[in-house]
Amino acid sequence: MSESAAPESTSVDVVPRQYLTAFILTTCCFALWGFANDVTNPMVKVFKEVFQISNTQSSLVQFAFYSGYFTMALPAAFFIRRFSYKAAIMVGFALYALGALMSIPASLQTNFWFFIAGFYVLTFGLAFLETSCNPYILAMGPPETATQRLNLAQAFNPIGSLTGMVVASTLIAPNLEVGEFRNAMVAQDSSATRYVAEEYPGGLPDFTQEFGALDAAVSQGLTNMKSEAPEEFKAIQQHDLGVVRMPYVVIAGVVITFLVIFALTKMPTFHADEPDAPMGQLVGRLFGKAHYREGVIAQGFYVGAQITCWTFIIHYGMEEVGLTLGQAQNWNIAAMVIFLVSRFVCTFLLRFVSPGKLLATLAFVAVLFTLAAIFLPGRTGLTCLVLISACMSLMFPTIYGIALKGLPAEEAKLGSAGLIMAIVGGALLPLMQGWFIDQIGVRSSFYLPLICFVVIAVFGIRTFTRFEKPATISA
Repeated sequence: MSESAAPESTSVDVVPRQYLTAFILTTCCFALWGFANDVTNPMVKVFKEVFQISNTQSSLVQFAFYSGYFTMALPAAFFIRRFSYKAAIMVGFALYALGALMSIPASLQTNFWFFIAGFYVLTFGLAFLETSCNPYILAMGPPETATQRLNLAQAFNPIGSLTGMVVASTLIAPNLEVGEFRNAMVAQDSSATRYVAEEYPGGLPDFTQEFGALDAAVSQGLTNMKSEAPEEFKAIQQHDLGVVRMPYVVIAGVVITFLVIFALTKMPTFHADEPDAPMGQLVGRLFGKAHYREGVIAQGFYVGAQITCWTFIIHYGMEEVGLTLGQAQNWNIAAMVIFLVSRFVCTFLLRFVSPGKLLATLAFVAVLFTLAAIFLPGRTGLTCLVLISACMSLMFPTIYGIALKGLPAEEAKLGSAGLIMAIVGGALLPLMQGWFIDQIGVRSSFYLPLICFVVIAVFGIRTFTRFEKPATISA
């Protein structure tokens, strides 16, 4: 089987009728893991203030969250080989719910590390879901429309992400007492400023103008409260962690409901004509194919870029523009709306433009927007940071589709695990960027995702100049 740079035929159904119900149910999974991803992103900033830790330490939230993918993707692939896509999806739901419910003891015990363990377990479930759902969608129809089909399913991922962001913006951020402490600091209210008065013997700065000073004063004030009025600080912690707990408990209930639905629904199975080859042989065959090998690398850089851009929009808005947590999260919502609209637009454009060319073009534009976010101050830079999402919308499913294009079913199962393991980029890069923020500031830290987009652009160029030539990729 070969992939041509020519547009795919419009006469072939993207989703055949016999797979429509299974496609819809499986596509719901994309929204469910999108919710988990994006209700968790603001927790990096929330935990920094609630637990009074550094940006590097608070970035362990993303490290734990995305390390779960790396840990469990390969076991998920083994499970799929032994059982089925449906069984793997059900295990994913169970682990997802368990990790979310761990927020209950974590919040009651005011234990940061228990939260970290919960995020880690939760993403065991997401690893099972993504390792199974992506190739499952690819298999639900003809190979020539596989990339379109995956882009269509992935287009519903931002709906879940947007829901998670709205929950964070409307239900979490406005109800946090650390946010009230920040507001009191801006208003020069003595309930907050008394904890930092000694730090400013010459008088407090105007926090409505000096945003960096505001963030430092809030952090210092909470630190001083922790030592001078530990009971008051403990009450703030317990209240805010109770607010954080709420969406995780609710989503656990939703996930358990889907577990029951899948258990009761007949789903299609896809059997290979022959038994799967030994694992070692499959690994050798997979990584001997340049489009797959380079796709795994590109995917790791993409996920790292996506998570850093979305996680640290909050820091950029609060520290460079002076926004509150809720206001900064609204900019994140705007980024997700742009991402969602762009995903549908890009899915349509793939009917006329080859995946490699579109990927390379959008990666190059993302480089330009990232440079603007670094060098242009204030709301202009923040706007450019948000606009990067229009470029990122195409990247994950398209890299995924290019990497698995032309692979037989037995290789696609293992290949999917490798691509999901590449999500570990979302664990490593935010941790690195959190350290960069501590050392060189928010704007300069975005050189890290800039490098990622350069790597993706190179992969896109190689795709349409080499991998999309007729007969280059063969099964």
